[in-house]
Amino acid sequence: MVFSSTVFLLIFLPVVAGIYFLCPRKARNTVLLLFSLLFYGWGEPVYVFLMIATITVDYICGYIIGRDLDSKPKRAKVTLIISIVINLALLGVFKYYDFFAGTLNSLLGRGVFPTLGLTLPIGISFYTFQALSYVIDVYRRDARVQKNIAAFGTYVTLFPQLIAGPIVRYADVDDQLRERTHSLTLFASGCRTFICGLAKKVLIANTMAAVADPLFENPASSLGVLGTWIAIIAYTFQIFFDFSGYSDMAIGLGKMFGFSFRENFYYPYVSESITEFWRRWHISLSKWFREYVYIPLGGNRKGVGRTYFNLFCVWLLTGLWHGASWNFVLWGLYYFALL
Repeated sequence: MVFSSTVFLLIFLPVVAGIYFLCPRKARNTVLLLFSLLFYGWGEPVYVFLMIATITVDYICGYIIGRDLDSKPKRAKVTLIISIVINLALLGVFKYYDFFAGTLNSLLGRGVFPTLGLTLPIGISFYTFQALSYVIDVYRRDARVQKNIAAFGTYVTLFPQLIAGPIVRYADVDDQLRERTHSLTLFASGCRTFICGLAKKVLIANTMAAVADPLFENPASSLGVLGTWIAIIAYTFQIFFDFSGYSDMAIGLGKMFGFSFRENFYYPYVSESITEFWRRWHISLSKWFREYVYIPLGGNRKGVGRTYFNLFCVWLLTGLWHGASWNFVLWGLYYFALL
C-alpha cells in the first residue's frame, strides 16, 4: 500500500484516523501499532512476523540494558552487541546475502555459495535502523527504557514513515510516544503538508517519470545530445520530488497523529558542494550515520588519516544502504572521492 493509492486515501487513512481519535488516549499507541502492521502486511503478510521478531528482540534487549547498565555494565554491553548482531544479520541475509554470494561466485568462476532468492522485505532498512537507534540510545543514556511494548512497537512500525522514511531516532520521539498533543490546528497543518507531498509525488515525480523512463529504455547512442539532457533533467526532478514527496507525506501524517518528524530534504539542488548536498539530501539518513557510525569510529578527533577512513566507511555504507548493487557502492565511493 502506498500513500498515493486510492485504497490508502479513501479507506485506510480515514478509518485509522476515525478509530484513533475515538479511542482513549492510552489505547492510541496500540491502535497505531495494529494498523501499522496491517499497512505493512498489505503487500507481504509473511514479513510481518520478521518485523514482530525485530520488535521482540530489541524490546527485550533494551529492557535488559536499562536494568543492567549501572549494576552490570559488561552484561549491558554484551546485550547491546547481541542486539546489533541480530539486527544486522537479518538485514544482511535478506538484503545483501545474494549480492555478496553472487559476487564471490563470479570471482571464483563457480557456484560455491548458493543464493537464497529471498524477496526483500519492504522498508527493512528503515525499521532496522530505527530499532537499533533505540537500544543504542538506551545504552548511551540518551533515552529511557520503554517498558510498554505497544509503544515501542508503534515506534518501529509507525506507518507514516515505515516504507520511505524519514528515519526517526528513538530519542527524538521518546516523549511523544508517552504523551503527545493533538489539536485541530496541528491536524490541519499535517493535512497541508501531506497534500503538498502528494502533489510532489503525483503531479511532478510521476510526470517526470513518464518522460525519463521511455528515454532510458533506448540505447544511449540513439538519444543524441538533446535527448540525453532531457532524460538527465527529467530523472533528476523525478527522484527528488519522489523521495521528498514521500517524506513530506510522512511528516504530514505524523502531525495528524501528534508526532513531530524532522525535515528530510532541504533544497539539496542548491548545494554548492558535495558535503552540503550530503547535509541537505535525506537528512535523517546522514544524521543516523553520523551519530551511530562516524562519531563512534572517532569522527575527526583522531587525525586526518583516521578522519578520511571514517568518512570512507560512512560513504561505503551509505552506498550499500541504498541498494545491494555495486552501482550504489561505486556511487558512494565516487562522492567520497569528491570530498
